[in-house]
Amino acid sequence: MGDRVSEPRLVLVFSGKRKSGKDYVTDLIQDRLGPDVCCVLRLSGPLKQQYAQDCGLDLDQLLGPGPYKERYRADMIRWGETQRCQDPGFFCRLATRGARQPVWVVSDARRLSDLQWFWSEFPRQTRSIRVQSSEETRKQRGWSFTSGVDDVESECGLDSGVKFDWIITNEADAPSLEEQLQPILRLAEEAAADR
Repeated sequence: MGDRVSEPRLVLVFSGKRKSGKDYVTDLIQDRLGPDVCCVLRLSGPLKQQYAQDCGLDLDQLLGPGPYKERYRADMIRWGETQRCQDPGFFCRLATRGARQPVWVVSDARRLSDLQWFWSEFPRQTRSIRVQSSEETRKQRGWSFTSGVDDVESECGLDSGVKFDWIITNEADAPSLEEQLQPILRLAEEAAADR
């Protein structure tokens, strides 16, 4: 168990393309459940922290949504891949260190090895969720295709070959997020009640 304080009752692992709304959806879940019940874990957080430290970069800007992060994104992806090749669970372990809440929401799984780590460590608790939006919607949110970013494993690694427990469609003409999230929130509330 390492540095973890307790074992989670439920682990919700989210994935999706850039600008699909993963952070929006996972923040919505945390808002509904509350910070005592639910923590949002970002695998990219420890990656960016270590990358910033190794390369002498501004961590706050790497964590933000702006152009600074985009300038370093391709190199950061390559750097992260090197770390994962040496130890596939490296960033997962860092992200979960110190997590205490009964419900963990992992906001940014990007490759099969991320999912495999959670399935292996928490086989009974882990559920996978894909957030999807059309390219048109993602463009309206500021996305544009970037070679070396949108066509590599960190963006495409979970596009196929995974049977997700839920698929959330984050589009204006889809059922409301409230409606789509009901079964997930119900499961999380039950898990938290079993403490």
